[in-house]
Amino acid sequence: MSRSKAINVKIATSKVIKALENKLTQIKKQYEEQDALEAKHQKAIEKWKKELIEYAIANIKKAENLRTNYRSWNKTLNIDFDLTVSESSVPQEPNRNFEQLYTHAYNEMVEEIENAIRILKMTDEEYVSTSTYNSIAKYL
Repeated sequence: MSRSKAINVKIATSKVIKALENKLTQIKKQYEEQDALEAKHQKAIEKWKKELIEYAIANIKKAENLRTNYRSWNKTLNIDFDLTVSESSVPQEPNRNFEQLYTHAYNEMVEEIENAIRILKMTDEEYVSTSTYNSIAKYL
């Protein structure tokens, strides 16, 4: 049976404050850039969807398990079918290469970091206590 042992280190308060300030700057910058990154990602998704449609049309003769559904109330026809493919032949969906921050999570993180910075700047302690470090470690 393995027990995890506590790490006992002393970290200078000034270093923790500097790290928190850097993280706060990084989070604010990431939040500001998020809309542009999301727009770029949505363009890539639209391009991928067009590539999928072209792929499906080019391979329609290989379609199996054809299903249709006509909705007369809005005059739409849904056609669904299966294609057996290899992974390399299908256009790959673009990945979101950034973390999406929602407003409530962003506001909460910024508030917690700013509060921690204010409290740490008021202390006369040279080193951060373990309990303080544990509460702010998720941001470092």
